[in-house]
Amino acid sequence: MNKKIKYALVGFGGIAVNRIAKEGFGCDSVRIGKPDNAELVGVTDTNSAQKSEADVLGLKWYGHFDKILADSMIDAVFIATNNRSHAPLATAALEAGKHVLVEKPLAVNSREAKKLVELAQNKKLSLGVDHMMTQNVLHQKARDMICAGKLGIINDACFHMEFAYGYESGEAASWRCSDENELGGPIGDVASHCFYMIEYLFGNHIVSISAVYYPKTMTIKVEDGALIRLMLQNGLNCSVRVSFCDKRGGLGGTLSGLGFEIYGDKAVLRSYGTMFQLSGYSDEPIRQRLEWDNFSKQENYYIDVPVNIYQKMIDFHAMSILTGKPLDGEEGLHNVLLCETAHRSAKQGGVPCQPEMSQ
Repeated sequence: MNKKIKYALVGFGGIAVNRIAKEGFGCDSVRIGKPDNAELVGVTDTNSAQKSEADVLGLKWYGHFDKILADSMIDAVFIATNNRSHAPLATAALEAGKHVLVEKPLAVNSREAKKLVELAQNKKLSLGVDHMMTQNVLHQKARDMICAGKLGIINDACFHMEFAYGYESGEAASWRCSDENELGGPIGDVASHCFYMIEYLFGNHIVSISAVYYPKTMTIKVEDGALIRLMLQNGLNCSVRVSFCDKRGGLGGTLSGLGFEIYGDKAVLRSYGTMFQLSGYSDEPIRQRLEWDNFSKQENYYIDVPVNIYQKMIDFHAMSILTGKPLDGEEGLHNVLLCETAHRSAKQGGVPCQPEMSQ
């Protein structure tokens, strides 16, 4: 049997339990198989009540993060805590000789992210960020269609992740909504996904961003939403729309609306429900779809064989360790820079800004 990289999961909230542990590491063995290259050994969380969740899944409970760092059996840590704690926890893990995979963002500012990248490279350890939407089967299909010229000459695209979050008091008090220094809010929380997906689909880096905040109607401390225009290296201009203020009718309308439209002179490519945490299982609340429309006919594509997007990212990180080709963390740093650039532009009234390191 091939060696598997042994992970500990730091932070055991809803996404960590349901997406990372049960799906990514295959702890829900009835529904999803185990990853090829990775094994989840144990977890920790500042909320000790989460120990019962760990017990149900047969995972070791570490009473404190330091106990993970001291455990020689653990090769790598997956950090799934609030954004502000990412950099301190990742720094401690790297200093202890552990490889690191982090939920995005890598850090809450580019200064901290750059230090992590430098530390990982100096230690020759793998530092990855969970940009899991690149692993969606339909997103990979979309990239292939773009590369094959199925849309013709592309001159516009719009990506959107708009939903309601923060109207309820508990949500408004959460770190995503109550502290702008967490790099939460619609820009840090979901525009970040749009940024790396745009670069993935078009194979070009974003070089300029203009952004404006939505008019303020919510009581949350962060922005309600943002309209973002950006330019790629190849000159293509795209739009990004993100918000916490749009109710979209309910769950079905919200989830199906998380997607994109890519406009070419031969056809338009639209996605429905793909810009989210779903992988294409039959028990998910909606069925994801990709639609190619050449204005006289439409072709729809669905996921027939689900591939878990979290598990693919975990295996990718583990394989980088097994092959001695550690991830350098640069992708995570770049994504943080783009989020900072969007905020900088919005605070200056929408003027075009280029990504640059924070001081």
